[in-house]
Amino acid sequence: MIALPIQTEPLSWEPSWFAVQTRYRFEKKVAEQLHSKGVEIFAPVRREVHHWSDRRKVIPVPLFSGYIFVRLQASLASRLAVLRTEGVIAFVNFQGTPTAIPGKQIEHLQRLLAQDVPCSLHAFLKAGSRVRIRGGSLDGLEGILAQNGPKSLVISIECIERSVAIEIEGYELELA
Repeated sequence: MIALPIQTEPLSWEPSWFAVQTRYRFEKKVAEQLHSKGVEIFAPVRREVHHWSDRRKVIPVPLFSGYIFVRLQASLASRLAVLRTEGVIAFVNFQGTPTAIPGKQIEHLQRLLAQDVPCSLHAFLKAGSRVRIRGGSLDGLEGILAQNGPKSLVISIECIERSVAIEIEGYELELA
């Protein structure tokens, strides 16, 4: 009888985005270390105004505290290279397998931050209507419509259960 090898890795040649959990306040350090290892990273930041008694300063802070995103092939070797980085806790996973993030979610987040649209953190929403913005600089951006107070669009990264909300008054919306 011939024993066939058990396949433990999915065959995926296309790199995927994954969320990596970091130690508290280690997002920047982890991103720098992974970048120096040649790993494609995305560490989203937002600008906050901090007030002191003698001055005000705009400071970049992580958009999702404790998380950065890496784009790599779903191989054991590439995951181990990330896990062996100082400050990395683990990959965000489901039943022990790192969860790939749809590239479109990362693209939407990158586009939102590139447009420098004011945004704020928002509670993660599971239920609600998925909508797409039509027209303007945010044309095609998809998210969940939240109707608490002024109309806002919530863009969610599902596997880490974090969301960002932007005001969308004046934008035309359609169901996604």
